Amino acid sequence: MAGLCGFAALAGWVDAVAGGGGLIQLPALFLLLPPVGETGVAAVLGTNKLSSICGTGMAVGQYTRRVRLPWGTLGPTAAAALAFSLLGARVAAGLDPAVLRPLILALLVGVAVYTFVRKDLGQRHAPRLAAGHERAWGVVVGAAIGFYDGFFGPGTGSFLLFAFVGLFGFDFLHASASAKVVNFATNLSAVAYFAATDHVLYRYGLPMAVCNVAGAWVGARLAMGRGNRFVRAFFLAVMSALILRFGWEVLRA
Repeated sequence: MAGLCGFAALAGWVDAVAGGGGLIQLPALFLLLPPVGETGVAAVLGTNKLSSICGTGMAVGQYTRRVRLPWGTLGPTAAAALAFSLLGARVAAGLDPAVLRPLILALLVGVAVYTFVRKDLGQRHAPRLAAGHERAWGVVVGAAIGFYDGFFGPGTGSFLLFAFVGLFGFDFLHASASAKVVNFATNLSAVAYFAATDHVLYRYGLPMAVCNVAGAWVGARLAMGRGNRFVRAFFLAVMSALILRFGWEVLRA
């Protein structure tokens, strides 16, 4: 249990800054929980989501106290993400999400290269869309990434962060805060599904949730204190880790 709680705290810290906490917490669950044959893969995923949503909620609370967010855009975006996350989960029941790995790998490489080359990307908060267009694109982004989160999942927070920077013109700090709001909605639909189907191991998930919250509190405050350059650098580090993971899985397959 101590090991799981330690990984949960680290995952909350990473996820609050730039997304990608699942890279840490989910493998730890598969490694340290009882054999998957005894618990079931769905129970592992449900336990992960329970812990994650608590940390994400803490990050949202921390960000909203100090970062002014466009709730008129984030409300419809989060609603679309929640609905399409459920749809993605239903589609995933009949298809193998692994077929997406090469495509996701290509997208990750493209996002990382673009962010690295554009040194000024996300350094200044200058929303480029009119309010109506921003809401409309928010619904599109929420639907697309929400579906991806329900269908497959890894890197959802990082993809959201990049969408808010690259498409909406947010700086990295506002983008990270906005991504947490939408990510909370997608996690909420997943937690509701897993809890309703009795696929959450509460004896592990609740202590992990407490530690994830503590990590998210530290991560959000660090991001706000250090600013855009820190979040950008951390985002690139998370993207690199995602690329290595997906690259290994594609080569192994």
